Amino acid sequence: MKLVSLAAGVVVALALLTANTHAQTPSAEGTANPELVGALAKELGSTPKQAEGAAGSLFGVAQSKLSPPDWAKVSGAVPGMAGLLKAAPATSSGSGAAALAGAAGLGNLAGAASAFSALGLKPELVMKAVPVLVNFVTKSGGANIGSLLAGVLK
Repeated sequence: MKLVSLAAGVVVALALLTANTHAQTPSAEGTANPELVGALAKELGSTPKQAEGAAGSLFGVAQSKLSPPDWAKVSGAVPGMAGLLKAAPATSSGSGAAALAGAAGLGNLAGAASAFSALGLKPELVMKAVPVLVNFVTKSGGANIGSLLAGVLK
């Protein structure tokens, strides 16, 4: 009986330790696309929530620039796309966003630069995020689909 009681105590202690460890370490598990969000958070030095919003904002830019058939190809290569797009903060692409993007050398990615700022990320991190997204799409959808995304996120 003492052995059973001791084993139960060990199991409870391990469960508490595991729960505590997960509570302290930001994880991309609860995101729309854990693999992409995890890679992006690592590259940007951000939280998973920031990375998810960053990915969504860049995919939103791509959606606005691609034809519907091309967007269907890109979005089809990214599991959880609807959740990523939903995670992007609402932004305005007014003169403030344009000035921010211009200062960061981002040209037509003003909306993404504004979204990054709204997420608490530096606008210049857009340029670090783009290759992560393009690499993910290339890996999951093929080189042609990766090239479609790369072409609009310049």
